[in-house]
Amino acid sequence: MTKSAELSVPALMRKYGLSARKSLGQNFLLDEAALEKVVAAAEIPAQATVLEIGPGLGSLTRHLARAADRVVAVELDQNLIPALQEVLSAEKNVTILHGDILEQNIPALVSDPGYLVVANIPYYITSAVIRHLLEAPVRPSRLVLTMQKEVADRICAKPGDLSLLALSVQVYGEPRPVARIPAGAFYPPPNVDSMVLRVDLYPEPRIPNDQLNDFFRLAKMGFAQKRKTLRNTLSAGLHWAPEKAAQMLAAAEIDPMRRAETLSLAEWARLVCVYRETAK
Repeated sequence: MTKSAELSVPALMRKYGLSARKSLGQNFLLDEAALEKVVAAAEIPAQATVLEIGPGLGSLTRHLARAADRVVAVELDQNLIPALQEVLSAEKNVTILHGDILEQNIPALVSDPGYLVVANIPYYITSAVIRHLLEAPVRPSRLVLTMQKEVADRICAKPGDLSLLALSVQVYGEPRPVARIPAGAFYPPPNVDSMVLRVDLYPEPRIPNDQLNDFFRLAKMGFAQKRKTLRNTLSAGLHWAPEKAAQMLAAAEIDPMRRAETLSLAEWARLVCVYRETAK
């Protein structure tokens, strides 16, 4: 058996008595062409640091190690660590950490300006991971994430079909789909196809940092009951009379009868400014 065959995911799983854990959403990306698409999408500068979330059995990590100056790989499943260490034993620029990325202090892991995040993240924590990264004190310059295609489509939505998740990403950066990955590229194959999503972060959020808390507060209210008008959702969330909420929306040049998913980021920004004046 060749060295590459010995380090294949099926061989490692047999050797270490491993099985994919459904509770952790484990679907290992095996297809070499798909792995190369992920790395190509990242456009990793030679001196860059890459944070990888959920390296699994290291298939993507090996590609990242060849492209980046340094890779920090954070794996939640302790059972995978011995196999991962074997796979990456020759990669001296890789640091393997055991832990939950949602409990990690990101600047303690990577403080390098311009670091990138490249990951095949479990579907069930996609939204939470993205929020954790984008709200970190030191934000990455780029995210390249393999995720459920339906979620990627939601993140890239335009006004008229926006969601709280889409706004939460688009306020920080520009998302775009890069490559569709069929279910058969994974082991075990998931029930749906995946998409490689790239998000290039803006130097600063599109809403000023000191207004972000108010933005998210209003947006959460707006999307709490999607079928209701902003006049009704904001009056309920703010405990205001409907007339006062309508006046605030009108002052922001927004029809009070519109729904949250129809507002552009520019309109949300105007609404936040008017709200801050109204709430004084």
